[in-house]
Amino acid sequence: MSVRTWWRGGRLLCSYRRRSPVGGGGLGGPGGDFPELKNDSFLRAACGEETQHVPVWCMRQAGRYLPEFRETRAAKDFFETCRSPEACCELTLQPLRRFPLDAAIIFSDILVVPQAMGMDVQMVPGKGPTFPEPLKEPDDLQRLRAKVDVATELDYVFKAITLTRHKIEGKVPLIGFTGAPWTLMTYMIEGGGSTTHSKAKRWLYLYPEASHKLLKQLTDIIVEYLLGQVEAGAQALQVFESHTGCLGPAEFKEFSLPYLRDIARRVKDKLKDSGLDNVPMIVFAKDGHYALEDLSESHYEVMGLDWTIDPRSARERTGGKVSLQGNMDPCALYAPKEQIGEIVKRMLEGFGTRGYIANLGHGLYPDMDPEHVGAFVEAVHTHSQRLLKLK
Repeated sequence: MSVRTWWRGGRLLCSYRRRSPVGGGGLGGPGGDFPELKNDSFLRAACGEETQHVPVWCMRQAGRYLPEFRETRAAKDFFETCRSPEACCELTLQPLRRFPLDAAIIFSDILVVPQAMGMDVQMVPGKGPTFPEPLKEPDDLQRLRAKVDVATELDYVFKAITLTRHKIEGKVPLIGFTGAPWTLMTYMIEGGGSTTHSKAKRWLYLYPEASHKLLKQLTDIIVEYLLGQVEAGAQALQVFESHTGCLGPAEFKEFSLPYLRDIARRVKDKLKDSGLDNVPMIVFAKDGHYALEDLSESHYEVMGLDWTIDPRSARERTGGKVSLQGNMDPCALYAPKEQIGEIVKRMLEGFGTRGYIANLGHGLYPDMDPEHVGAFVEAVHTHSQRLLKLK
């Protein structure tokens, strides 16, 4: 068994064993001896290392744009699918069969955490995620489970990760993920999606103490959840703070940033104490233009960027403290394939080829052409290899 480690500025960034120890139990159950990893370009880029090509994956790469995904999911309840390790494994692997992606992300949903806390969440066709009984006042916090047994309530996610690590056969690394506390809080109070998030923001101004209580409770669960994912076989972790854009800088620094930092710091400390690999962690704070400097010092190895941020500016403002991920406008995939290649080329020239993971600035949309997704992946590999030869 060999171990790869990466350092930046005297700080251990991440490491991974080329073969996992036999019988790794813990929250995720028996891990077994996982197949040897064949393509580590994503992990190397996450840790700031040079790679033979820029690695690429797509948020929501397992999704409704794929006919096989729609066929697998036909007439099945969304969260019922999420609770089936076999179904999640199959959906995770589908895009890898089509495209030469450099990472996979486990198929699941961020709202499994509120479900574990005792809230009813339904996926309503044509509407999206819906909470029939959202939190309205601070007294409603008493409806939440005071103590969540993460190992029991989210065991199906851990089983899906372990199964997928075996089925993926070491082709690429597997990413685990969670929603961030503020993003989950917005859903739990709004009762679903929102354009203004005014109900959740009302809590911040009227009930700051109760807001922090909920955010702290979510943070504690998320830390255990992410640790369980690593024990189950996840080789990287992404934290989705999808609703950063509805906060101003002051509110972000009070109600989001401290919890993002706490998650990364506690996960890393507990991994170290448990003797587990220090896997790279990615923070994706959508529309967080004002927070690049703060996020680059928040204990994550990688910062995901949406499409509204200029690559060169992001490099300058983060000062080489983190690797960057993103950030092509998903709607660019509606363009002709030749134009997709030109957009990718400009993006790569802006970010450079080191410490960079190509991705979209948000997830794939259901009506996108799989062939255009393939053109995006191919363009990243082709143009990055050319740029590397010019060095």
